[in-house]
Amino acid sequence: MSDPLQILCIGGPEPDLGLSAWGPFALRSCQTLDEAAAALRQGPMDAVLRLSRTDAALDELLHWPALTQVVMDAALVAVVPEPQPGAALKLLQRGAQDVLNAQGLATESLARTLRLAVERKRLEQAARKAYATDLATGLPNHAQLLEHMTHLLALREREPAPMALIVLRIEGLASTEAALGAESANVLRRKVAVRIRSGLRASDVVASLGADAFAVLLAWIDAAGDAPQVAAKLAQMVRQPFKVAGTDRAVAVSLGLAAYPEHGRDADALMRRAVGQAASVVAMGREGFANRVERGPATAANDD
Repeated sequence: MSDPLQILCIGGPEPDLGLSAWGPFALRSCQTLDEAAAALRQGPMDAVLRLSRTDAALDELLHWPALTQVVMDAALVAVVPEPQPGAALKLLQRGAQDVLNAQGLATESLARTLRLAVERKRLEQAARKAYATDLATGLPNHAQLLEHMTHLLALREREPAPMALIVLRIEGLASTEAALGAESANVLRRKVAVRIRSGLRASDVVASLGADAFAVLLAWIDAAGDAPQVAAKLAQMVRQPFKVAGTDRAVAVSLGLAAYPEHGRDADALMRRAVGQAASVVAMGREGFANRVERGPATAANDD
């Protein structure tokens, strides 16, 4: 028997899905959207089922601060007495899986809807992951990071809080490839990714921005001034030599930083600023390792 689907029920009464052939189901109940948001922070659910005796529940869901995150992680199904097409379509456009009419809804039909909604969500997540993963490092790629930022920024508009994007442009991969071969350059790139990840919290997101750059999304920071400190720490970590094919290889790093909301309120604006800044500043480190192709013109003798 497969593991039970974890279903969070908001409102009531809780349906009896225990004997359905579409299960098994494990139900957990709460009464309000605030209680549901708190429950979802404690652990993932396969589906969220909103049960209501009034059609106003659809508007409440549309204005729920946690909606954006919920539809990314779980299949959302709403059951109301007479769903209005306008509100139902808006909810589906925001990522819900289904809106059902409570009038005459059989338990078996609800169980079937929940099972199919969960399976559609799983296929959607698998497809997104396959499309949005950098195969060389296993990190999210540029497109996936922008999508995640867009969802998070929508939440920030309702619940303002500082966040920041750091871009690290890496120099030294091309000279490693020239000296040791393409596979060694790929190994170095993966080691850089692992070291960046090791210097961050679990809530921070690391993504690949192509062959020579990484991005770090600091989704939860106490103050905007924390981001430069994190960037400096990461740069210092990355500048320590790596062991590749039995030799020490060092990289240089240039940093770009964009803070929300000071430098932009949408994902594209923040990304453009951070990437542009990383591309325009002189890389730090790798003295004696870098070549002119990677570093560009030599800096003046009195440059820091």
